[in-house]
Amino acid sequence: MAFEELNENTERFHEDAKSFLENTVAYYKLKVFKLAMLSITLIFKMLLVGLCLSVFLLFCSLAAAFAIGNALKDDSLGFLIIGGLYLLFTVLIYSFRKQLVEGPILRMFSKIFFND
Repeated sequence: MAFEELNENTERFHEDAKSFLENTVAYYKLKVFKLAMLSITLIFKMLLVGLCLSVFLLFCSLAAAFAIGNALKDDSLGFLIIGGLYLLFTVLIYSFRKQLVEGPILRMFSKIFFND
């Protein structure tokens, strides 16, 4: 009698442990899927916004270069000045890349991965 109860309890424990492991694996698969989708959609949105801003910046740069060129009576000088400004911005962004780029991106992905 006691041996049969022990055998039943052992079988039930084995089934419960198997069910627990299966549910845990399913949970972590869903968690990984959710995190991957959040990351992919965030990157896609950032790329889409970046593309729109790039087109906007292109047209504004062309307009500014032509305006400066008309004011100086030489279009090439307008484009050189705008190009110089972009070079200056690039050097500044490169100099402060950790504060401007790496820190905010790290914080943003940390919120996604560790706040759930």
